[in-house]
Amino acid sequence: MGALSYRERLDTIVSETSLLVAGIEGADLSVPVPATPGWTLNQLLRHVGYAHRWIAQMVGERFPEVDRSLSKAHTVEEYAGETAADLGPWLIEGATLLADAMPADRLAMIAVLRPGQPGPDFWSRRMAHETVMHRRDAFEALGLPFEIDERVAYDALYEWMTTIVDIIFDLRPAAAELLGSGRLYFQATDTLQEWTVDLGGETMRMLEGRKKPAVTVRGPAFDILLALYQRRGTEGLRVRGDTDLLEKFLAAMRF
Repeated sequence: MGALSYRERLDTIVSETSLLVAGIEGADLSVPVPATPGWTLNQLLRHVGYAHRWIAQMVGERFPEVDRSLSKAHTVEEYAGETAADLGPWLIEGATLLADAMPADRLAMIAVLRPGQPGPDFWSRRMAHETVMHRRDAFEALGLPFEIDERVAYDALYEWMTTIVDIIFDLRPAAAELLGSGRLYFQATDTLQEWTVDLGGETMRMLEGRKKPAVTVRGPAFDILLALYQRRGTEGLRVRGDTDLLEKFLAAMRF
């Protein structure tokens, strides 16, 4: 098992959006979404669709860097009273626009968010797992069962450990306050991934494998991911060691 290819990530954006649209058919979009407090399902769906269109525009027009002023994804509070019949085709259209806009060269230096990191490579993975997570959020709000392909779960956890955690430490003072504390080891029992977050020095380091941790967390990859994204607690995960460090770490990981 390994990370998804560039093409597989683009396919995941479209397939996950299709599953999302199928799940909301006939649903009441005014229901609140527990994972995104203050938003209804209507607003969450608008967030997803606008995120897809934002990236599609920047990549398609070959912006050298990300332009946040173009994004409507976080100004969705006005949306209410729409139906799944209204939004379903719009969501599919946005996902397709995004997948089609991505260039053949995943290493093209366009729509760059982080210095030196090619936009297509970054955004193909970010939008794939943004869509996965928000499909999960929508299904939770509707009380629907949620399943995820094991390879997609692998890739989602891989993204968090190699990219998202770095962004969080760049942006969140609460994360930086943890430096000098210890190491946290995460083992995904289904996808066989092992990661150690080393907070012992002046900067955060991500290490593959188990490196003398203060606390260990074991469980399925997506369950670990849900805890990291603050969608669930650690109940059901196997935790040993410094639980206080783990709680502080998870609390600082809001993304």
